[in-house]
Amino acid sequence: MMARLIATIAICLLSAAPALAQNAADAYYDPAQMANARTALNGSHGNQINSLIVGERLEYQSNGGAPLVVWEAQGWIGRDIQKLWFKTDGEYETEGSRFREAEVQVLYSRAIRPFWELQAGVRHDIKPNPSRTYGVISVQGLAPYWFEVDGALFLSGDGDFSARLEAEYEFRLTQRLMLQPRIEINSAFSNDAAIGVGSGLSTAEAGLRLRYAIRREFAPYIGVSWNQAYGSTKYFKQSAGEDAGEVSWVAGVRFWF
Repeated sequence: MMARLIATIAICLLSAAPALAQNAADAYYDPAQMANARTALNGSHGNQINSLIVGERLEYQSNGGAPLVVWEAQGWIGRDIQKLWFKTDGEYETEGSRFREAEVQVLYSRAIRPFWELQAGVRHDIKPNPSRTYGVISVQGLAPYWFEVDGALFLSGDGDFSARLEAEYEFRLTQRLMLQPRIEINSAFSNDAAIGVGSGLSTAEAGLRLRYAIRREFAPYIGVSWNQAYGSTKYFKQSAGEDAGEVSWVAGVRFWF
């Protein structure tokens, strides 16, 4: 009986210990000093402003004999809960010395769950002509089993809705060697013939890249990429003398800082 009573008292004391330890210093230090100390602690452990820039893809694509330079990058600055995001991607034709596609996004982002952020902002397509500006709402995060997912809805100034879904996964073969499958699907809810986009499923792209991290911040890769246009978008491309589907060997680099 006595042993049980002692065990109960010990459990109660251990349960209260964290709360007692958290506030014990208040009995010895001035409240203003403690408030300043807690503010400094909060600022250096979880509430500071951080930033990150990631060049997801900077690569050469063979593109069936009409080579492209393709880029995709994103970055953010902010605190744990709220951030300002910047995203850009596009394609540059080396033979024609012209940009085929180029877009930028500026987004406000707020964490809604662990590993997930809700984003809203503006997207501007510099190319193709004529340029377009869109409102954006998107969800970005890490799905179960470590799939990286970015899904977005766009509304143009002309009232046209479109959507995009990107997903990728990293198979870590060694600490430095990684195999990354990636897929991107674009769809539209109406035709926009001026920029060659048709309603329904418009384009799909799938790729497989083998990456080696010389340093964590710098990793060259090689791989293969396939893209295909569908429906009215396929018709628009063929009418403009472009291929509706292409398979490319790729070589590039991923970096971050």
